[in-house]
Amino acid sequence: MGRKATFGNFTFVESDIKDVIIVESKVFGDERGGFMEAYKRPDFVQGGITADFVQDNQSTSRKGVLRGLHFQIRHPQAKLVRVIEGRVYDVCVDLRTDSPTFGKWEGVELSGENHRQLFIPRGFAHGFYVMSDRAVFCYKCDDVYHSNDEGGITWDDRDLAVAWPLEVGAEPVLSQKDQAHPTFAEWKKSNNI
Repeated sequence: MGRKATFGNFTFVESDIKDVIIVESKVFGDERGGFMEAYKRPDFVQGGITADFVQDNQSTSRKGVLRGLHFQIRHPQAKLVRVIEGRVYDVCVDLRTDSPTFGKWEGVELSGENHRQLFIPRGFAHGFYVMSDRAVFCYKCDDVYHSNDEGGITWDDRDLAVAWPLEVGAEPVLSQKDQAHPTFAEWKKSNNI
């Protein structure tokens, strides 16, 4: 991890991949419960996140579900992701061909307890694995979703070698679509990379 900077109630931590930022939020609590700011544009801009978010999404998944690795092809999206209940291992893969970290991945545990968020810029594939009995996953996007513009790379690609925290002998629960994604090498070949 790289440089840290605090603005308002947020600490922005540079990851090992350029432009991917881990956001830690200050939580205020007492015997009644707690409060935190999840997003405040002026503080996020100071922290290096200038995306103009236009859509909020929320999904619920059970333990063992793996979603990904997804991206939009002609309408790439920057995302600000967080978990409000449960625990997930969140992963992004750099698909920016001009990036020094092209083909590298970053993984971060996000949970309702640690209140971390992950900012993923445009040009990345994204996925997550649910480690708790149930997880509620929320994310902001800087472009609307286009159902006819979906792309993906297989979650278990050998070249990417993402270290998913699967239990020994466990197989993740995948959608049919996620079972059919190409490998990273196939994706590169089909895009002349």
